[in-house]
Amino acid sequence: MTSESNWRLKELPLSIDVESKTILKSLPSAHAALAELKGVASTIPNQIILVNTLGLQEAKDSSAIENIITTHDDLYKTELNFDSFKSLEAKEVQNYVSALKKGFELVKSKKLITSNIVIKIQEELERNNAGFRKLPGTSLKNSTTGEVVYTPPQNIDEIKRLMTNLENFINDKSMCDYDPLVKLAIIHFQFESIHPFYDGNGRTGRIINILYLILEGLQNLPILYLSNYIIHNKTDYYRCLQQVRDDENWEEWILFIIRGIEITSRETINLIYQIRELMSEYKYKLRDNYKFYSQDLLNNLFKHPYTKIEFIVNDLTVSRITAANYLNKLAEDGLLRKERIGTGNYYVNEKLFELLARR
Repeated sequence: MTSESNWRLKELPLSIDVESKTILKSLPSAHAALAELKGVASTIPNQIILVNTLGLQEAKDSSAIENIITTHDDLYKTELNFDSFKSLEAKEVQNYVSALKKGFELVKSKKLITSNIVIKIQEELERNNAGFRKLPGTSLKNSTTGEVVYTPPQNIDEIKRLMTNLENFINDKSMCDYDPLVKLAIIHFQFESIHPFYDGNGRTGRIINILYLILEGLQNLPILYLSNYIIHNKTDYYRCLQQVRDDENWEEWILFIIRGIEITSRETINLIYQIRELMSEYKYKLRDNYKFYSQDLLNNLFKHPYTKIEFIVNDLTVSRITAANYLNKLAEDGLLRKERIGTGNYYVNEKLFELLARR
């Protein structure tokens, strides 16, 4: 359907049983992939490497869904914080990384996903404190035709009531005994349909997805992201979402999400293996050829695809001169590529950059 239906959002749990045979059959392989990813992630010695590199990748992809387009190059340059380089789009993507990390820390400490945590994530994302929508007028339109396909709740009291209900559904296991991946699909649908904020609903919703997997113990780190899968299947994503509103077709939507979790888990496992292999290659080269080799130096070169003297000073607690000597020597020998922005130098781990840019 292209024009708006009369469907209205109801509180959870759902009044129908959506765990069909087809859905139940699709779950074991998705859970197996998630479990393998959790195990593989734990083999990287410094896990902040994965949180940083994969977090930046996700931020780029999730922002691209909202037409905030940046290149890997701009993104990593922005991370360097040079005054002479300011890309507005890359800055927005950086805000996403901050929001993701903030959400991860809050969920880890509170062991809950609450409306307040969701508001804090969105504040970090949008850098404002507008909170939930208070004014009517928000509608979701077909990006091609401009037709209104869905009008989310308009009243602040209704938005608050539905968000409180969603919070209970997420955290209170007695409300629903569905498999967590089925619940994740329902939570994502419900959040996007409440559409509680003026801006940042899609990106906030995608952060909630990974935080829910962590809350359920299915992952330890925020590294499984569905944005890349959604980009490659954008038409299906919006079609399946709308089919729930138009025809109560839950099966296709839930299968779409479960399939996405499995495919993305497998892709992420492969990427982590490649990062691990590359780290191993660099470790042997550094250890065998440089007196200044340390695990902290290796971690730095993989935590930041683009690094700079200040990062080395902070991570290795060495002087600026020493840090510059290390980086310049590695650049001379072709392990890094030295570049200049304004008055500052930065150093590119080209092999890592190529690995991440290929996704």
